[in-house]
Amino acid sequence: MSIAGDLIRGHTDAIILARLMKEDSYGYEINKTILTLSGGRFELKEATLYTSFKRLEELGHIQSYWGEGGTGARRRYYTITPSGREAYYHLLAEWGETKEIMNQLLEANETL
Repeated sequence: MSIAGDLIRGHTDAIILARLMKEDSYGYEINKTILTLSGGRFELKEATLYTSFKRLEELGHIQSYWGEGGTGARRRYYTITPSGREAYYHLLAEWGETKEIMNQLLEANETL
């Protein structure tokens, strides 16, 4: 079963912040992790990923820096800021409420 991308795409910022809560990372690695964790069912488009990075950086939720990759190539890494940690917990709470509401609406057995 494939998950509709539109359902998840609205939560791109939360997904990126969740990955950065674990460790600093770069775009390709974050997207590869998302693909792996979703069992191959979801992958962000590159434009969506980098648009989200830009938005999160402008909001002060993440910062970027240049670092060396394992192959010696320079990569732009992202790190979460204290503001980003607060935003992550806020988005996580919103997601919890959303799941609760959706479960109530989709699993309701009573007729009105």
